[in-house]
Amino acid sequence: MHENSRSESYAAAGVDITAGYKAVELMKAHIARTMTSGVVSDVGGFGGLFELDLTGINKPVLVSGTDGCGTKVKLAILLDKHDTIGIDAVAMCVNDIICCGAKPLFFLDYIACGKNVPEKIAQIVSGVAEGCVQSGAALIGGETAEHPGLMPVEDYDLAGYCTGIVDKDKIIRNETMAAGDVVIALPSSGVHSNGFSLVRKVFDVENADLTSPCEALGGKSIGETLLTPTKIYVKAVMALLEKVDVKGISHITGGGFYENIPRSIPDGLGAKIRKADVKVLPIFKLIQETGSISERDMYNTFNMGVGMSIVVPADQLDTALSVLRDCGEEPYVIGEIVASEEKIELC
Repeated sequence: MHENSRSESYAAAGVDITAGYKAVELMKAHIARTMTSGVVSDVGGFGGLFELDLTGINKPVLVSGTDGCGTKVKLAILLDKHDTIGIDAVAMCVNDIICCGAKPLFFLDYIACGKNVPEKIAQIVSGVAEGCVQSGAALIGGETAEHPGLMPVEDYDLAGYCTGIVDKDKIIRNETMAAGDVVIALPSSGVHSNGFSLVRKVFDVENADLTSPCEALGGKSIGETLLTPTKIYVKAVMALLEKVDVKGISHITGGGFYENIPRSIPDGLGAKIRKADVKVLPIFKLIQETGSISERDMYNTFNMGVGMSIVVPADQLDTALSVLRDCGEEPYVIGEIVASEEKIELC
């Protein structure tokens, strides 16, 4: 346990170095689940090493993304459930980089905490590892930083970073997008990891009963529903890219429909989204009703049940839906691309 490295003075200041060593030992089994053929380093070094396999890639381009889980972490702390928030950290990163066609290669996490409780840190990393397994990425490194005096002892924050690869000639570009293309929705698993500052205010989570069954949520509790991990779409999107001419992909995160769908739409075109076709999840209806939130603010804050939107040619729609269903998704059409100066219209 590296007892020779123990510092009594540092421990008196609130930092237990040996707790960090114990946390690493506890998380090693979780990290081992994520190992891929490209990993050439062990946990505990000063850098994570990854060897690129460039087979079939003529012009390799590395794509990187970083993100956190926002104040969803506060729900995990309140409910003392820490084994799924790591999935969110991975999802927020990998779901971003696949929007340009990149395949995730590796991931690193960063955990800041008021006090390093090794068992809790290992639980967090178990979720990170699960997210990496779901996305085919290797967890090749990370950092746990103990911040006494900066954070309450029970608090922590979690962020991540991922790198992927795509052939330059296969980067998803929107230059070929045209009026008549179809917008497909991939359902979300819930609120995902955005809008939680508003969610926490609406439900007054610090004082609310988060564990009792809620009829509006089909018997699930508010807490369980809100902590549902962000869905990871890597395998479905990678399979789709092999079969269909994908024109654009948007990860629906903070800013909802209004902010994210336009990010994949070129000037002169717009996405015409039919609200009646959006399969809004019960949790969003409950949020709207409880908080008396306008419909526009809901679509401008939350994913509303759509985790990703994908634009494909109309004549490839059936193939796209079939490929996505084969990957376990339940895709459906929510709109089309039209000639417009407004990049999105919800009607």
